[in-house]
Amino acid sequence: MILVGHHAPDFRFNYVTGLNEFKKNQSFQDYRRSQPCLIFFYPLDFTFVCPSELIALDKAMSEFNSRGIKVLAVSIDSEFAHCAWKKIPIEQGGIGQISFDMAADVSHQICQMYGVEHPDAKIALRAAILIDAKGMVKAQLVHDLPIGRNIDEVIRIFDAIEHVSKHGEVCPANWSKGQKAMVPTADGVQTYLKYHMA
Repeated sequence: MILVGHHAPDFRFNYVTGLNEFKKNQSFQDYRRSQPCLIFFYPLDFTFVCPSELIALDKAMSEFNSRGIKVLAVSIDSEFAHCAWKKIPIEQGGIGQISFDMAADVSHQICQMYGVEHPDAKIALRAAILIDAKGMVKAQLVHDLPIGRNIDEVIRIFDAIEHVSKHGEVCPANWSKGQKAMVPTADGVQTYLKYHMA
């Protein structure tokens, strides 16, 4: 399911906060509060690739916070399982006290609504849904279960979303924050290619 270009579907969810508080029946649109948001789907708690991704995501939270991006991790486990996993230190195979919120999707409603449920395993694929401040899905990154994601790439795409919105330019291949972007005209393309790709 391709959601890019559409409003992010709303849903209600229970979750554990970064401070280990339990919240119930939250509306996603109220939770997001007109901020950019990353929904970070992962398969299961207490597994293999998942802790490496969540720890890497937590280590990058200063980057997300500085950009005003809310981060919500989602799996089909309960909020209580999430909290139990957080209580296991990293050196013992847990995720430690990560600082972002973790939503419960025990009914599979959220992963199905976003089209990221694995067809056979019936758990969420490794999906990152990047949503802008207006609630529009701007990018989807979906990986198969054994393949971990690159958090720096998620941040780079959020920077591109912000740049396009703010400057009206387009971001060419391998663009990173602070680099020259492209004016979306025939002359703009020619100028960019001449000075940056030739």
